[in-house]
Order: sequence, then structure tokens, then C-alpha cells
Amino acid sequence: MNQLFKVYSIRVLLLILLVSCEKKQSEKQIERPNILFIMTDDHAIKALSAYEGALNHTPNLDRIAAGGLVFNNSFVANSICAPSRATMLTGKFTHINGQINNTVRFDSLQWTFPKALQKVGYQTALVGKWHLKSQPTGFDYWEILTGQGHYYSPDFITENGTKRYEGYVTTITTDKALDWLKDKRDTSKPFCMLLHHKAPHRTWMPDTTDLHIYDTVKFPVPETYFDSYEGRLAAREQKMSIIEDMDVVYDLKMLDEEQEIQTTLRKHFQGQYDRMNEKQRKAWDIKYDPIIKDFKEKRYTGRDLALWKYQRYMEDYLATVNSVDRNVGRVLDYLEENNLMDNTIIVYTSDQGFYLGEHGWFDKRFMYEESFKTPLVMKFPKHIQKTTGEIEALVQNIDYAPTFLHYAGAEIPEEVQGHSLHSIIEGTENRVRKELYYHYYEFPNEHMVKRHYGIRTEKYKLIHFYNDIDEWELYDLQKDPNEMNNLYHNLSYKEVIVDLKQQLQKLQEAYQDTDRTTY
Repeated sequence: MNQLFKVYSIRVLLLILLVSCEKKQSEKQIERPNILFIMTDDHAIKALSAYEGALNHTPNLDRIAAGGLVFNNSFVANSICAPSRATMLTGKFTHINGQINNTVRFDSLQWTFPKALQKVGYQTALVGKWHLKSQPTGFDYWEILTGQGHYYSPDFITENGTKRYEGYVTTITTDKALDWLKDKRDTSKPFCMLLHHKAPHRTWMPDTTDLHIYDTVKFPVPETYFDSYEGRLAAREQKMSIIEDMDVVYDLKMLDEEQEIQTTLRKHFQGQYDRMNEKQRKAWDIKYDPIIKDFKEKRYTGRDLALWKYQRYMEDYLATVNSVDRNVGRVLDYLEENNLMDNTIIVYTSDQGFYLGEHGWFDKRFMYEESFKTPLVMKFPKHIQKTTGEIEALVQNIDYAPTFLHYAGAEIPEEVQGHSLHSIIEGTENRVRKELYYHYYEFPNEHMVKRHYGIRTEKYKLIHFYNDIDEWELYDLQKDPNEMNNLYHNLSYKEVIVDLKQQLQKLQEAYQDTDRTTY
């Protein structure tokens, strides 16, 4: 009898231990942080007020920065839309993941971090801009814009087909994200949502509620706006000049009813205008008709036209950012109201930076700071984040995937080329690398930015433009932060150049990017 009692007691004890282990494992899974990864398109650092010198006010994006981390040296690997998205998904440079430019179809069968999160119990969702041509994989739920998307009456693609929605794209995208968070996800699982907005991508069409917010604002003209590109052949041969290349109808909305203003891209903007409903068009015309009338009467030329174009551009671009900020606030409100803020990693970034008149430009692509650098603000649960404020470490968009995997408790594959940023986030280290590598491929194209690669350290930047030219550029970023003075032919920097080329070669070997003949 005693023997039977002992056996029974042991079995009960083992059962208790088993239940306890399962409970702890369940609790551990629940404690894993949710991940909200918000990314916009072409958001310049100067258009986010968490950064010094911003041109606008973004109170909701600043909510992420408040008590969180502001990365002052966040960079991309290839400053153009689709390649940046592929890099973010894979943690690899574009010559490895295959998405070297916007024309390539992304191989969605390859490994991505959302697939790895699914394997460890995360529920994954993607809403908004995808822009990779292939169908998304690795997501339990997805609803994506067609191509670049449209600001008004956007079309969304799901597994069941394509549907058009009346309204404004940033608001609709946010509505869909909130709908999934509120009603469609499995609340017993941690989630990872990729909320990816179209805005503020060209053609910078503001929501009707934001049309007048900058009517009386005069924006400061960048000191490099009238750059002559001396000593910089590739910069001189680009086609992304506000003065020379920005279309007054397509980009600046001078769609006159009389059709007296005829431009190459007028018909394309007409198609975007026609997507509005009657109420939207009425609000739009109230805003732009007086500007069109004034523009036609004054017949700007030369320097006056150049300055007028800059102000028009800034009004629309920053008004478009205003809608992003407002809608990010809606998502943050939901997290707070549902007690999710304390266990959610919140990341806000852009697929790359953007020129807001620096060097006289719009668009991106170059390895110069304005497009190479991108905003990055993060907020982590208190039990993870051990420091707050500004971070000066050099980080890159290859680092997002391994960082997410680290905090999800998922394995980081050896082929991932980025670094987890956990040591910086937790305050145990102040950097994960000493230098950055960059490679841009999409030439020839509309904006005619030459192919180039390069290295950036904390002090210097060395760039090689190749393919149809063979030009090197060197900048001392501490003495010349605007990158106006190419020092490559300055003999006093001979040793610096030799050292940087050696470092560059080591990076290319480490990242397996040594063959120029395949692209």
C-alpha cells in the first residue's frame, strides 16, 4: 500500500511540475514583446521634429521619441524604395537578396524576418505599401497598395483580388491596420505588424484637411540650394533638380482649367486629380486655383521661379507628412487605451531619406547624407530599454531584422548581414560598427544618378562612381557636413584615401560584393 502511495505521489508531483513548466513557457511566450514597425516612404530627417533643425512639428512621432531612442546616425544600404524594403525584410544587402533596383521582382520565397517570427509563435501582418511586385509571404494577414499607390481613392490588393477605397491613402491604411489590431488578430499571440505608408512619396498630395496648414509659412532656403556642383561630375549630371526637373503640374499642382500650362507629365497628374470625389476636388480647387492664377499672372523666371518652386514643394511635402503624424497618433492611442504600450516595440523609420532642396534637389539615390541617412526612432518596453535619448552609433537598415529576432527569441541566421542593436538599446555598448557600406545600382533611369558604392566612417566618406564614369569623391564630414568640397585630389589626404580604400575593400569582401560585372 505504501509503495502504491509513493508511486501515486511521484506521478502527481511530476504532473504538477509539467503543468508548472507549461505555464511558465506560456507566460514566457506572452511576455515576448509585440512589434509595431511603422515605415513611410521618402521621409527626410528635417521633416521630423524629434530631430534638431526640423522644418515642421510632428507631435505624435515625437511621442515615440519621448522616453525612447532617437538615432542620429541611421542609414540605408541602397537609397531607393524597393531595395530598401528588401533589405529591411532580409537583413541583407541588395546584391545578396537580389533587389538591386526598382525594376527587379523580389524573390519572396527567400528567408525574411516575418517568416522567422511566425515559426516562434508570432502573428504577422502587413498593411500598406509593398512595392516588391511579388506576392507577400511570411504574413498571416496582408493588404497592400498597388505599386506606388495613389493618394486619393487608392487600390488595395489582397489574396482575393483588388479593390478601390474612397478616401485618403494614409487614413485608409491606418484604418485597415487598426481593424486588424482590434478585430482580426489572435490576442493570445504576440504580434508583428508592418504598417507601411505611401506618404510622403512624390507627388506629395496632401489630405484635404491639411491643405492650408502652411499657407502663411515661408520656409528657409537651404544654403546649398544653388549648388554649382564644382568638382562633382555625378552630382552635376543628375536629373533631380527642383529648378530644372521638377514639373510644375505633376509635382507642384499647377493644373489649370484652361490647359494653358502644358508639361510632359500633366496628363499623369490629371489622372491623380480625377481619382478624387466631388467634395475632395472642391476643397482642392479652393486651395490651388488662387495659386495657379497668381503663378500665371506673375510668370516667374530664373531665380524667382527657383525660389517659388522650392516653397511650393515644401508646403505640399510637409502637409503630406502632417497626415502621417496624425494617423500614427491614432495607432499610438489604440496601444495606450488597450494596455499594449508597455509590451510593444515601436519603430518609426523611412525607406530612405530625401532631399528637401539641399543641393537644389528632390528625390534620393545618392550616398550624400540627406538621402543616405534616414529617420529612426524606437521605443521599447521598460524591462528592455535601459537608456533614453539620442544615439550616435552608426546603424543601418540591415540591422532591423536581427534586432526584431533577438527580442522575439528567434534564431538569427548566419547569412544575415546586419547586427542586432540590443547592446545599444540596453546600454551595454555604444556602437556595433565603425564604418558603413553603400551601393546604388539603378542607372540609367529617370533621375540619371550614376551607379556608385562607398564607405562612410564617423569622420570621412569615400564614394566611387562607376559604370559610364570613373570618379572618386572624398569628404571630411566634420569640416564639410554639406559635402560641397571634394577632397579626393587634395594631396594632403593621400594617406586617408589609401586607408579608406583598404577599409572599403575589406567591407566588400565581408559583404560579398566584389564582382562589378554582374550588374
